[in-house]
Amino acid sequence: MLRDALLVAGKDLRIERRSRVTTNQVAPFAVVVLVLFAFALDPDRGLLTRAAAGLFWVAVLFCAILAVQRSFSVESADGARDGLRLSGLDPAGIFLGKAGAVALQLVALEALLAAGVVLLYGTDLRGGVVLLATCAAATIGLAASGTVYGVLSAGLRVRETLLPLLLLPVAAPVLLSATRAWEVALGTGGAGDGAGPWLRLLVIFAVVYVAFGVVAFGALLEEA
Repeated sequence: MLRDALLVAGKDLRIERRSRVTTNQVAPFAVVVLVLFAFALDPDRGLLTRAAAGLFWVAVLFCAILAVQRSFSVESADGARDGLRLSGLDPAGIFLGKAGAVALQLVALEALLAAGVVLLYGTDLRGGVVLLATCAAATIGLAASGTVYGVLSAGLRVRETLLPLLLLPVAAPVLLSATRAWEVALGTGGAGDGAGPWLRLLVIFAVVYVAFGVVAFGALLEEA
């Protein structure tokens, strides 16, 4: 399973490296989203600083949708999806490989967005351990859930509009938990019980969707 996952992840990442869609399209889109937020809230710099965590994760969520759509659109032509299904690769390995490739792209985009938050919003990135743990758990959760719903919508003509409709409600707990955890780390929100409960919710979400994807991806791929 792990060998197959590495093969699929390597394939997807090589395609992205050669096409440079993430570099030339998704990354500029993420920066533009941050800039638009900055223009919209610039008259109130205090509000912009307090809202930085939420704006960051909204931008990450938009990027996750684009990354997942790209992950499955590259196999929509010439029967490539049927070839993947008939390749003999472990379906769980295919799921882990595609989710891993999406997660690695999101990590790079999150680094870019974090730099943008510092430069545009004047945010001081404190609480590094909590910030990194939140990014790790949220990224895995978004990549896993996005891959599950990406394969569900992959074979449909309306996949470009169906995927956001499926994924956005499901990703709401990730958006909320990641935002609250970052607010605690940055000191821009109520401390309450700290970031622990939010991190636990992110970990549970990630574990549930990774486990579900490993078990069910084969059947979902057959249906797609």
